[in-house]
Amino acid sequence: MKPIWIVDDDQSIRFVLEKALLREGLSTRSFTNPREVLAALATEDGSEGPQVLVSDIRMPGGSGLDLLTQVKLQLPALPVIIMTAFSDLDSAVSAFQNGAFEYLPKPFDLPKAIELIRRALDESQREEVAEELMAATPEMLGQAPAMQDVFRAIGRLSQSNVTVMITGESGSGKELVARALHKHSPRANGPFVAINTAAIPKDLLESELFGHERGAFTGAQTSRRGRFEQAEGGTLFLDEIGDMPFDLQTRLLRVLSDGHFYRVGGHSSVKANVRVIAATHQDLEQRVKEGVFREDLFHRLNVIRLRLPALRERREDVQVLTKHFLLQSAQQLGVEPKRISEQALEILGQFNFPGNVRQLENICHWLTVMAPAQMIEAKDLPPEVLSSNNAIHAGPQATSSAGESVPLSEGTTVSAAMGSTPALVNLGAHAGWESALEVEALQLLGTDRQDVWDVLTRRFESLLIQAALATTRGRRIEAAVKLGIGRNTITRKIQELHIEG
Repeated sequence: MKPIWIVDDDQSIRFVLEKALLREGLSTRSFTNPREVLAALATEDGSEGPQVLVSDIRMPGGSGLDLLTQVKLQLPALPVIIMTAFSDLDSAVSAFQNGAFEYLPKPFDLPKAIELIRRALDESQREEVAEELMAATPEMLGQAPAMQDVFRAIGRLSQSNVTVMITGESGSGKELVARALHKHSPRANGPFVAINTAAIPKDLLESELFGHERGAFTGAQTSRRGRFEQAEGGTLFLDEIGDMPFDLQTRLLRVLSDGHFYRVGGHSSVKANVRVIAATHQDLEQRVKEGVFREDLFHRLNVIRLRLPALRERREDVQVLTKHFLLQSAQQLGVEPKRISEQALEILGQFNFPGNVRQLENICHWLTVMAPAQMIEAKDLPPEVLSSNNAIHAGPQATSSAGESVPLSEGTTVSAAMGSTPALVNLGAHAGWESALEVEALQLLGTDRQDVWDVLTRRFESLLIQAALATTRGRRIEAAVKLGIGRNTITRKIQELHIEG
């Protein structure tokens, strides 16, 4: 373990901390001012730097706040504890908001100081383990046995061009698996083209897939290549294949059978040199029985089937995924990565995640924007996570219920944004957040207030906009489009409601 660095111009403080940490079996290294620390960092490699840095806030020859800023640039994951006299508490709080692990008021109780350093030490070691896990699995994260089976399957299919069907709930990462299959295949140098067949209107889907000739229909002023031609020599990923219209299934079957197709309005066949990977969250066997999916196409697609587990089936991966998404979100927003407490991680690990990995990713985006401090505590988690914590043992939700709830995978829910009354568990989209709003309104109406309309409207607008900004990584125009409001409107609301960012 690396030493704990202590920075203080007061020799008695350094002596007391050194002896107390030595009794705990922890090595230390002491400095009298920030210049010495920065000089040491410049000469040490990563393996010899500090495990934790404990620094005074006011010293001759430099400020602990300036040291914090400079150290964080070099070692962003290093826990820094700022020691301060009571008169400097405002500065300490500012430091806390700008990346300090915690502040320690002077004069301090020595056992409490050692306990705080121990917590910072544990946090530092957890971060190192998480970084090692992420470095070992850069493409897809997952230590759970179910995910290891998926990784092994990808490896076995690495030299094959066989058609693959990926099944799994919405938000479980089916496209990531498809991209991994492409990246590790003989077609890796070719294009990877993805299309969600459920997201494109039926009358446009045929043209999207197969292209069209000029004049094929009203508005077709030029010829256009479809996704099959765009994926030539590579991989075409057909997401939500179970929603493909029946007549287009016939055309897709023909392409898979003989490798040729016709553009819409075309008379010459086009050869398709494309590997097809399909995905669905639906039970295709059942759709075949219902007569809405062709049985021959099902067998043509279902050569190799990979089932991607839901996140609730791989709870041991929640911790590393959470830290990965918090780091990713911070990089996208250009802010300091936030840390998360063990208690908050434990609660997240018990949540059923109806929106799967995508929901966890969006929760992490939301926390990066909304959590008030650098350390995310359990109380900072979205209300639907906290409210469901007592209902976990009711068992996992059925696949069909995922689309009926209000998961963060489709953007932060209103109940999460409102942050005052927990959403009710297992309610549908038309009941969950509305019931929470009703409870909140009844509480306010039961007081002497006469501004309930304004209070709830401002809160609703403010946090709905913040949720949209979190989803779009702070891009206002994109957030306005998602909300269905104008660019000037969102700018005015941000100013009126004093929304940061």
